[in-house]
Amino acid sequence: MTDDLNRKKELKKMELCDSCAGIQRNWRRAPGHAELEQGEHRQEKRPHGLVTITKYRCDRCGTAWEYENNKVDIKAGWSVVGR
Repeated sequence: MTDDLNRKKELKKMELCDSCAGIQRNWRRAPGHAELEQGEHRQEKRPHGLVTITKYRCDRCGTAWEYENNKVDIKAGWSVVGR
């Protein structure tokens, strides 16, 4: 539990560039921005099946993002995972 609270505090301290701040989080089909560099893909099991999660990193501010491509969950999409 304390690790989760520490992570939330760390993410609050991070300053995002204007482009990253404009990304709509947790919404499927929301666009990223041009300075996101695509990284690895992985698959994770969900109750309805496998989903693909792709890592990204912003070239401008260094923020690490993940995009969950889950056609069943409208709240999947972009999430900040650190620096």
